[in-house]
Amino acid sequence: MVTAMTSYIGRLNTAIQRKRNSVVVGIDPRFADLPQELQTKYQAASPAQTGIAAAFEEFSKRIIDVVAPLVPAVKPQSAFFEECGPAGCVALGRVIRYARDAGLIVICDAKRGDIGSTAEAYARGYLAGSDPDAAPWGADALTINAYLGRDTLQPFIDVAVQRGGGLYVLVRTSNPGAGTFQNRVSDGLPLYRHVAAVVEELAVQTRGADPFGAVGAVVGATYPQEITELRQAMPHTHFLVPGYGSQGGTAQDVAKAFVPGGLGAVVNSSRGIIFAHKRAPYSELFGAAKWESAVAAATQDMINDLAKHVGM
Repeated sequence: MVTAMTSYIGRLNTAIQRKRNSVVVGIDPRFADLPQELQTKYQAASPAQTGIAAAFEEFSKRIIDVVAPLVPAVKPQSAFFEECGPAGCVALGRVIRYARDAGLIVICDAKRGDIGSTAEAYARGYLAGSDPDAAPWGADALTINAYLGRDTLQPFIDVAVQRGGGLYVLVRTSNPGAGTFQNRVSDGLPLYRHVAAVVEELAVQTRGADPFGAVGAVVGATYPQEITELRQAMPHTHFLVPGYGSQGGTAQDVAKAFVPGGLGAVVNSSRGIIFAHKRAPYSELFGAAKWESAVAAATQDMINDLAKHVGM
């Protein structure tokens, strides 16, 4: 039985309050952007995909070592691991488990969505909830896509509720072309508002004793007006906010995603943190040889930046 102590929102809020911030570090490894020491170590491996997967695993674990004392959560992007084939899938599972053993909440960014038993299979494979041994990939939460319709969300919800997991449905995404479909008007409202209404209803149904439901929403930092609008329309929905930093979203932009007390949302940064050694001022301060110090500094700078606009 899922209790307030084992529910996803309960665990997440505890982690946020303990770390006193709502930062999520996105783990999106790209081989060409890895520190030179890791490229050199693994570039001669054969087959190449096996070496890349091993590089991604080591890089990700070292990122986790740096950020685990600082932030409540990480968000591995499954695509970069899956691109490496079977070895990458194994590496993803190991990285997720390593992060959970380090006390981090893990949101697996896989954006899955399908019908019936297929959706249930995705959910059972990725979504472990409170017990990391309950699923092969072992994530606390999973991003999902609602494009196939409301009925395709239910298998994910059933598994999430059963296991104490969380879900983030794509509602208003951060990419430049998001409006192609999401802004199309139907019955007087853009499509993202219709998706938001369903997600809020599902959040209410899965709240239990928590302030927010197990069903959350992905709402991009690059559209601050929509963040304000959606927070008003979705008072019981937890937000995952991508787009901060490298994509142009600011701390001021994301502040409206939160409720008083600094809860209600988590803000993701990926490239801006994990590849901080490649950009100023961190490249000058630390250089490639001290890339982990650059990660720590970039993470702390994001924490400090959010603290100016989001009260805890």
